[in-house]
Amino acid sequence: MSRLSPVLTASDLPLAELYAARLDGELVRLGESFTAIDQPHDRETRAASIARELPDRLIAERLSAAWIWGALPYPPARHELCASLGARARASNPRRVSVREVAISPDEIVVIAGQRLTTPVRTLVDLARFSTELDTEVLRALARVGAVTLGDCRAALDRRRNLPNKRRGWQRILESFGDQVSFSRS
Repeated sequence: MSRLSPVLTASDLPLAELYAARLDGELVRLGESFTAIDQPHDRETRAASIARELPDRLIAERLSAAWIWGALPYPPARHELCASLGARARASNPRRVSVREVAISPDEIVVIAGQRLTTPVRTLVDLARFSTELDTEVLRALARVGAVTLGDCRAALDRRRNLPNKRRGWQRILESFGDQVSFSRS
């Protein structure tokens, strides 16, 4: 007899059974997936919850990556994904995800539970550059998770020429860090 995955979707069991198990208190919702009530919601579980629904070329970024890293308590309402330039990847459900093409290097990507996502420093810098409503606590949490320093952020911003919103990102990072130079792991 085969074992079920720790993260369940409608491809594992009919949706009616998943919801019934949730009502019975056996499963809890994790994004678009379900997990056993006693399954820890660590970064591996959070990554696995979206990995099964996405093409391999897509990379979790910004708020989605922040959630996987543990800097957000809940997944974003719409997952933020990216694909490297020329990858020509798109999501199967555009209502639930947004995808953009970006210049990204292999060293800015990690794989957790089969899901590719941006590193804590890349995630932090992208959020600082593009968020309309920036939550500095999310940036601080990412800095703690990845032991990110101000120098790491500056290097990430300076590695590409003509980077959109570079000044805005740097200003927001400085405001978020305050007078701290780095964050230690909690």
